[in-house]
Amino acid sequence: MKTYEVEVNGEVYIVKLREVDAGSVPTQASAPQVAAPAPVQTAGTEVTAPMSGKILNVAKQVGDSVKKGEDLFILEAMKMETAIQAPADGKVQAINVSANQTVETDDVLMII
Repeated sequence: MKTYEVEVNGEVYIVKLREVDAGSVPTQASAPQVAAPAPVQTAGTEVTAPMSGKILNVAKQVGDSVKKGEDLFILEAMKMETAIQAPADGKVQAINVSANQTVETDDVLMII
């Protein structure tokens, strides 16, 4: 049996696979392909994650006004907390994440 570490959405799982003879493995048609989601069209300023990590706090709601430099999120990465600030003045049009959600570098967190 072989053991592998697999990471899915930031969570690490241990997977054990048993080796079998090629003749004893049933064949199967390939799985249907799923189309990638269409990119979200944005008309405002995107606030993106500077690094991968976990969102600890979302400070604003849709419709709130924000000022450039104002804290919008707290991101935890490598046991450190980082404030993500508004890149521009405006009004929150969309929030794409919630507290305790794992994000990757350059994920769009909010649109102002």
